[in-house]
Amino acid sequence: MAIITFILVMLIPMDGLSYSGHAAIALLVFAVIMWATEAVHLAVTSLIILFIQPIIGVASFNNAVIGFANPIIFLMIGGFIIAEAIRKSGLAQRLTYSMLNKLGTSPSRSLFVAVFSTGILSAWIENVVAFAMLFPIIKEIIPIMGVNDPEKGRSNFAKAMILGASYGSLAGGFGTEIGTAPNLMAAAYTHIPFVDWMIFGFPLAIALMLIIWKGLGWIFPSEVKGIVGGKETITSKIDKIGAMTRKEKITLVILLFTISLWVTTSFTGINSYSVALIGAVLFFAFGVVEWRDAQKNVDWGLIVFFGGALSLGAALLNTGAASWLIQDLIGLMGNNVSTLAITLLLMIIAVLITQVMSNIALSAILIPLSVTLASAQGLPLGSYAVPVAIGCSLSFMFPMADPTVAMSYGTKYVSIKDILKAGIPMVIIGIILTIIVLLTIARPVLAG
Repeated sequence: MAIITFILVMLIPMDGLSYSGHAAIALLVFAVIMWATEAVHLAVTSLIILFIQPIIGVASFNNAVIGFANPIIFLMIGGFIIAEAIRKSGLAQRLTYSMLNKLGTSPSRSLFVAVFSTGILSAWIENVVAFAMLFPIIKEIIPIMGVNDPEKGRSNFAKAMILGASYGSLAGGFGTEIGTAPNLMAAAYTHIPFVDWMIFGFPLAIALMLIIWKGLGWIFPSEVKGIVGGKETITSKIDKIGAMTRKEKITLVILLFTISLWVTTSFTGINSYSVALIGAVLFFAFGVVEWRDAQKNVDWGLIVFFGGALSLGAALLNTGAASWLIQDLIGLMGNNVSTLAITLLLMIIAVLITQVMSNIALSAILIPLSVTLASAQGLPLGSYAVPVAIGCSLSFMFPMADPTVAMSYGTKYVSIKDILKAGIPMVIIGIILTIIVLLTIARPVLAG
């Protein structure tokens, strides 16, 4: 089916687009079908994307593998190693029981913790990092609730928890200018002050996190009622764990040091990708984890998959296919179109393309275009750029859309069908909520 569709797309005339751009769009359709149907492992499809590009004339192999040089790959690797260190040291278990002891033991409260803990962190640090830090804790909570073999994909509670952490980290990023890369780009072009962004960003983030919490609880109704034995079980577990071990203390110090580097990147000049590797190396240096732990517990197949997805995004960008798609769709709207209609179209374009393309690369195309369009219409510069930046981060629908969604899929708790089932309504609600916020709270901020 994917091959037939590829051939059909290649036969459709696309005026004004180069052959390589035409082939890149056909490859995009092929890849989406392969990933969505899971005809082969996601990583295998990514390998096909790499070797097929020079064969069909999209890019040389040297340019095709550029996706694996993307800094986000190293952020994922560092995040995986940090998560493994937190788990192996025993710190994850201690933090898990402490959180449950304070916040409650019901499935709903546990899901609230998963969504809001990653979300609040993500407003200040990379969403991948926020997710990676809470990832081992969430994996500890699930079996405590009585879920057996969640990797078989039969537990609704496990699905809600892992997607809640992923989606929460994405939603939380809307809160500040530094929450996501597209936010930063929009702020750079529109010069919206940091505090002004928070005036509309935080209400949007909190509202979306509340919807994610309640929505996932409804889409995946929990099959568990809570921890067997309730508070008594938690108290006995905490007593059994005892005092912090030396390895836990070392892990906590390295973790706090790494977080401090992430929070102060604007002052130190050390980017978040480097910080992830610094933290990972420190865990190796102090013997918290060994390389065989990384070999065993880092999902290298997931890394290959994501590298291939980034390669495809780079091909769409470099061949002009992404710009052609965007300009053509806006051109089809004609003249005298309302601002709301253009905003909605730009957001839909951003949401759809970000599912298969790096949101950083996409925002690099869409945000300058949005600012130019607003300026030409005599509108405030942020009128289109802000909703486009948010649209670029509504990456809820596919594993290749965002590293946190990919990592969630890598647990095997959820299938692509599950991600789509939860992601599509969350994206639609996210667009509607953004439009409402833009027309109310954000209007005076953007006009100023």
